[in-house]
Amino acid sequence: MISDQDPASHRQPRTSSLATRIESEVRSRWQPLVRKRSAQAAAKRTGLVIETRARFGFTAAPGTTDDGRMRRITQHLGPELAGRLLAAHQASATEQDLQALAAEALQEAYFKDGGRRAGDLVEFTDIDYIDVAY
Repeated sequence: MISDQDPASHRQPRTSSLATRIESEVRSRWQPLVRKRSAQAAAKRTGLVIETRARFGFTAAPGTTDDGRMRRITQHLGPELAGRLLAAHQASATEQDLQALAAEALQEAYFKDGGRRAGDLVEFTDIDYIDVAY
């Protein structure tokens, strides 16, 4: 016979502990899926935005305006350029390879403006920071 005084029947659930564990599990399973969908959308439809402060330069005579200098750039990259960069990241490309792809993408989108201006970018170095958003 179970009495009303049975200690097991009066235990309070640890709701805050349980809630914390449930939240942690949901984030660990759900968040990667959200990131993956966002990356796929960036690669196929929306592109991404790169913000960086780094040294950029072109092949030019020393002392000209094309000489390498620190620049802060915020640039939207279309789906084609974004797709190449994201595919390399997902394939575990090295930091050096990703830097080269980012330099190439910024050269096309920012400096060459789709082929309307500028020459070849020869350096993308001394990166102070780089932030990628999609």
